[in-house]
Amino acid sequence: FSSTNRYPLRRKMLQGPNLRHSNMTPRTTRNMARAPRDTDDLTSVKALQRLRARERRYVAAAITELERLTPRAPQLLAALQPYLGKALVIGFTGPPGAGKSTLVNALIKVLRAKHKTVGVIAVDPSSPVSGGAILGDRIRMTAALDDDGVFVRSLASRGYLGGLSPAAVRIIDALDAAGYDIIILETVGTGQNEIDVAEVADVRVVISAPGLGDDIQAMKSGLLEIADILVVNKGDREGAERTLLQLTGALSIRAGAAAKVPVIKTTATSGEGVDTLLTAIERAGEGVSAIATSERRRRRARYLIARAAGDLIAQRIRAGKGARLDLLADEVLSGRTPVDVAAARILSDQ
Repeated sequence: FSSTNRYPLRRKMLQGPNLRHSNMTPRTTRNMARAPRDTDDLTSVKALQRLRARERRYVAAAITELERLTPRAPQLLAALQPYLGKALVIGFTGPPGAGKSTLVNALIKVLRAKHKTVGVIAVDPSSPVSGGAILGDRIRMTAALDDDGVFVRSLASRGYLGGLSPAAVRIIDALDAAGYDIIILETVGTGQNEIDVAEVADVRVVISAPGLGDDIQAMKSGLLEIADILVVNKGDREGAERTLLQLTGALSIRAGAAAKVPVIKTTATSGEGVDTLLTAIERAGEGVSAIATSERRRRRARYLIARAAGDLIAQRIRAGKGARLDLLADEVLSGRTPVDVAAARILSDQ
C-alpha cells in the first residue's frame, strides 16, 4: 500500500502535467531520453554530440560539472575547447528595481523571433548568513518556457561583490559549446559593485529606471565607463525622460568612446524600445567580432585567476597568525606602512 495510493494529490504531483495528458509539447517528447548518470562520461563522442544538439539534460549535466568543479571538470573543459568562442556574451547589470529580468525576457522574445538560440545565466545574491539564494530571476523569464531554443540557468553570487561568481565564466563555456548564439549574463543588482561584468561580457548593457537616482549611481559606481549601452527601462513611468536626459548629460562630460555610448529608453512589459536595444547590441557586437576569440577568452581566464588569487591570499591573511603578520598589521595601524606596501610584502612572500 504505497504512499502515492494513500495520497492522491501527491500521486498527481509526482505524475506531472506532461504524463497526465497526451498532447505533450515537442520539448517534452524530445527530452524523455534518459538523463546522464553520474557515471556517464560527458567527454565521450556521443555525449558531446548530444550536448552540441542542445539536449537540455546534457547541457544541464555539463553545467553542473563545471559549476561544481568536480574532478572531471578539467577533462570536460578540454573536450569543449574546439567548440568555444562562437557565442556573443551580453552582460546586463544595474541597480535593483530597474527591471533587468523583465527586459531580458523581452529581449529573448525578439531574439527568438529572429531564430537566435539563447542561453541565460541569471545571478542572484546569496545570503551572507546561510549562503543560500532564492534564484527567483527566472520566474520573470516566461519566454523561456517550452522553448528548446532557450536555456536558463540560475546561479548564486556566493558573496562576490562584483555581481558574479567565477562559476559564471565556466557556465558560459558550457553554453557556448552547446551552440547557443547569444549568452545573456544577468548580474546581481547591488548598485555599486557590478563592475566584474566588464571582464566577462563582450557587450555590457547597464540598465536604470526612473526615480532610482541612477544617473548619480552610475557615475559613483563607474558603470558609465564599462557600459557599451545605457538603457532607461520602465519608460512609461513619470520621470523617464528626465532620467534619459540626465544620463545623456553625464555621458557628455566623458571623453573618447564613453561619450558615444547610446542611451535607449525601453518599456520591457510592452516591448517598446526592445528592437532598438537589439540593434544597438548587434552594432556593438560587430566591434567585438574584430577581437580575436583567444583574446576574449583570455580576458575571462585572467578574471578567474585574479579571483582565485585574491580569495587565496585573503583566506591566508585572515587565518594567518604569527609575529611577522602581527608586526605588519601594527605597522599599518600606526601609519608607518601603507596598506598597498603591506600587501606587496605578503605577495612577495608567497
